[in-house]
Amino acid sequence: MHDPLPASTAHRAVGEEVAAGRTAGPSPEGSRAGAGFVRYVDAVAVGAHDCPLPGGGRTRARFDALSAVARDDLAVARLVEGHLDAVAILAELGQESVGRGQYWAVWAAEPPGSGLTATRTGDGWVLDGVKQYCSGAHSCTHALVTARADDGRRLFAVRTRPGDAASALPSSSDGPGCRPVPGTWPAVGMAGSDSPDVHFSRVPAAPVGEVEAYLRRPGFHHGGVGVAACWLGGAEAVAQVLFERAAHRDDAFTDAHAGAVDLRLYAARTVLGQAAEEIDADPLDRGGTAALRALRVRALVADTCTEVLDRVGRATGAGPLCHDGRHARAAVDLAVYVRQHHAERDLTALGKRVTRGDGDGAHR
Repeated sequence: MHDPLPASTAHRAVGEEVAAGRTAGPSPEGSRAGAGFVRYVDAVAVGAHDCPLPGGGRTRARFDALSAVARDDLAVARLVEGHLDAVAILAELGQESVGRGQYWAVWAAEPPGSGLTATRTGDGWVLDGVKQYCSGAHSCTHALVTARADDGRRLFAVRTRPGDAASALPSSSDGPGCRPVPGTWPAVGMAGSDSPDVHFSRVPAAPVGEVEAYLRRPGFHHGGVGVAACWLGGAEAVAQVLFERAAHRDDAFTDAHAGAVDLRLYAARTVLGQAAEEIDADPLDRGGTAALRALRVRALVADTCTEVLDRVGRATGAGPLCHDGRHARAAVDLAVYVRQHHAERDLTALGKRVTRGDGDGAHR
């Protein structure tokens, strides 16, 4: 998932897109998921959904809520997880709480490339550059964004839409602002997450916490476990077609696959529940175990997702993938979403922590 163009060429191409006014909206899948995201956040705001903050004594309920959204639609879950993570980050770093009618995202991916730069001006901070993998680019109203400043990596809050009276953040209405770049999210899997590149041009931004505060806070790792809760919900959705087939067919091989999948899902759900209890017991990570726990849980759930995708496909063949649209979308979405786990890189970080007590455990 690297930028296919040299950084200078990519920026030149983005500038031409923005200058020409080619700011197409999301795909139909993105519009559908975006609408689901907005409905869910609105329901949370009026208490119709229960999504407590991590570490407050009810973290299991938070993880259960994320998994439930993911069982229904992984793309919607990706957007909901970002909003709920932003709410938790703002609370943990002592910022103003999210207001009604605000839909937040967290744009913190930093693949190779120049990314975003933050510059301090007489009027505050501004952001320039291109940010990749900006989920909810067309549906969110605000975002927490990582950028490089002269003193290190910082987290900033920005308004993604001008003229939002509900926000105290500065508006980008007087300039090009931040705009999704057309054609940068041609994905099939997780198409509905609407995660294109976003071009920033002198976008006013408010710093959130100090340098590296986003990574150093205990909640960084708690949030990483929350992402695994979404993966697990997606795996449960993929498994449904196998369980339904096994219920109506007396076949030893189908039963064997169903048993193996149930075993993996049960183990992953048990581990996720244990992680929730440990987070509630030590929300500030005084024991220094948050990074290790997140790496373990994410690796185990990622392996579960891989095995579920494999066994369901082997047990059911091409039929559901070709004729069951809901299952096909769940399978391809999960295959993409679980790649937020960095495979051997994350296992290397886990191994270092287990054997030598080091490794950064950067998993977002």
